[in-house]
Amino acid sequence: MSRFIYTLLLRLISPVLLAWMSLRARKSGGNWQVFSPLRFGYYGKAKAPAGPFILVHAVSLGEMRAAQPLVQALLADGHKVLLTHLTYTGYAEGQRAFNQAIADGQLIQQWLPYDFPGAAKRFYAHYQPKLIAVIEREVWPNLLHQARRADIPVLLVSARFSERSLRKAVRMGALMRTAYSRFTAIYAQTFQDAQRLERAGGRAVRVSGNFKFDVQLPADQIERGKQFAAGLGRKIVVIASTREGEDQQFIDAIGRYIKREQQQDLDAQQRTLFYLIPRHPQRFESAAVLLEAEGLNVVRRSKLIQSGDCTSSSLACCKNADVLLGDSLGEMPWYYAQAQVAIVGGSFAPLGGQNFIEACALGVPVIVGPHTRNFEQAVTDALHEGAAVRAANAEAAVKQAMQLLEDGGQRQRMADAGLHWVQKHSGSVQRVMTGINEVLGQHLPPDQRQH
Repeated sequence: MSRFIYTLLLRLISPVLLAWMSLRARKSGGNWQVFSPLRFGYYGKAKAPAGPFILVHAVSLGEMRAAQPLVQALLADGHKVLLTHLTYTGYAEGQRAFNQAIADGQLIQQWLPYDFPGAAKRFYAHYQPKLIAVIEREVWPNLLHQARRADIPVLLVSARFSERSLRKAVRMGALMRTAYSRFTAIYAQTFQDAQRLERAGGRAVRVSGNFKFDVQLPADQIERGKQFAAGLGRKIVVIASTREGEDQQFIDAIGRYIKREQQQDLDAQQRTLFYLIPRHPQRFESAAVLLEAEGLNVVRRSKLIQSGDCTSSSLACCKNADVLLGDSLGEMPWYYAQAQVAIVGGSFAPLGGQNFIEACALGVPVIVGPHTRNFEQAVTDALHEGAAVRAANAEAAVKQAMQLLEDGGQRQRMADAGLHWVQKHSGSVQRVMTGINEVLGQHLPPDQRQH
């Protein structure tokens, strides 16, 4: 397929795509501005902000969390950052994570325009970024083509590229092969990712590692989480980042173990408290309905936030609870800081898995499911190091978690292995920063070579 045909098809089906995006926005909530002129590269009479900027594109929530250590490094190095997104969840997370840099004027946020040639051209003309860093796997042919025409270097960083992604790229023919060749450099997470990216058409591909190993977790959240867990004095199993089709599986398994503990006539301090944390906010309410239908005693994190962490009322709310529903965003370190064991979702349905590295970084033993293609190499390494174990399904995962709760020695061995594994794989951001500064030094005129 040629870029001309791709653009023609994109224009023809754009009403359907925009309708789908509007529906997604209504379901998930937040101000998506689906039909905003900004998403089409129109900025009216707005004056372009003072640059020059390094543009970091983090499409959604997961990519935004992965991008945080790179953005922090760029800000610390004195660069101005233009942070772009396609989803509201990514935008909101960026706003939360970098509110001080936004207030100081060192970072601004904007929607990445839709992949129309004119929108991309207007966007680059308005902001004039000096370099673009795309997080993980966002490849838009027209945006890359217009960046080349505007002489803007583009890097694909912390890139992951599965066999399935390679097959899709090959089916698209010259369109995607040309798009991947547009990147000035590609920094892949693993050797296998690098090989597949080269086969897709990428040039100057190198292995730098995964940004998620370099994430700096907020100390205040971790400390508040530990204090809350100490105040509760209960065994805690965190079931994190559940996706579509997984909540009911885990709720069924939780229900069986809660009934078993009730039959044993255990008091509140002896019973296990489960945390269920859906990946996306649009599923908070449906998860609450399922938990209540199971007859479980549920406390919502949003209610605790109103009362304040470690207050007597918050601790009292959880005294007899069976499940804490994690209906908040940006608090995963708070949850993990309390866990004796973490089960990480997205891997118990064929969805590819979710990030489990944060749990390992906090010394929490991890259980993953059978579907982990998005973190294929990381899971293989973590299993080999003894930082994680794999379960066949939700029932088996909860059973393994309960066994680990009774085996303090094994929990400690897994915790130590996780900490060592994360430390061993850190340094990806620094390798990419070195590459960014090399490209800037080669690309910019002498009077702009400040970094």
